[in-house]
Amino acid sequence: MIIHLTPGDPASVILGPDASKEDVEQLKEELGLNAPVYQQYFIWVGGVFQGDLGDSFFMDKPVVEAIFEHLAPTISLAILAQLTAVIIAIPLGIMAARKRGTATDQAFMGLSLLGISIPHFLFGLFLIIIFAINLKMLPVAGYQPLSAGLWEHIKYLIMPAIALGTGQAALISRMTRSSMVETLNLNFIKTARAKGLHERKVIYKHTLRNAFIPILTVLGQTFGMLVAGAAVTETVFNIPGIGQLIINSVERRDYAVIQGTVLMVTVTYVLINLLVDLLYGVIDPRVRLKKDA
Repeated sequence: MIIHLTPGDPASVILGPDASKEDVEQLKEELGLNAPVYQQYFIWVGGVFQGDLGDSFFMDKPVVEAIFEHLAPTISLAILAQLTAVIIAIPLGIMAARKRGTATDQAFMGLSLLGISIPHFLFGLFLIIIFAINLKMLPVAGYQPLSAGLWEHIKYLIMPAIALGTGQAALISRMTRSSMVETLNLNFIKTARAKGLHERKVIYKHTLRNAFIPILTVLGQTFGMLVAGAAVTETVFNIPGIGQLIINSVERRDYAVIQGTVLMVTVTYVLINLLVDLLYGVIDPRVRLKKDA
């Protein structure tokens, strides 16, 4: 509805600004754009239930094919960004929880607040200036598929992954600290320490495992956000992923592609959260469902 309310339509974009009004109306009739919006929507929904997301007005291919062509860069970027976030966030959150109330704790939480506050694309531009332009260590932008080699694939994704992962790391580290602090105050942790268990075993085997469910929830949400929200970062680094596909489709008013990609991102987000719910029982046996005797 929102994209239909904005000025412009695919027929005008295809024919260009010099096209006559009659030509535009004729093309809109051929594309089925003169039908009421609700009718266009229900036609599209009917196709979805048959596995057909429609055809792109501009790419001359089915929407499903266009999505799969742009899916691999986004998935690679999301996975690398999530790994970056976890590597940064979990150790910092644990250390902040162990040093709670100290200058170390305040410094880590201050850094996490800074990470949340800086937009991903702005941090990405800083990384480009430092590592690509000044130090010339990494390419400014672009993308290489995995078939070009693992290092070639990764080096084009390092900066955007850090730009995206740092912001997510800030959120994950704060949740890790909060959950760890709460668990460290429970009686079974005090008992474990009273029995003389090594502090590392108390922290990583007993505390972290029991504190991990809220952390896992945030991990699932942040990964879904990475898949859905990397559009601006992909544009800055010229990565041909789902985000760039959505932005190009919005600019061209390619309705079928917009609706198809939004549906795909939504389904992906729901499936990720479903997987997280299923993993609860693996991490904590207390949440497993039991059959009635």
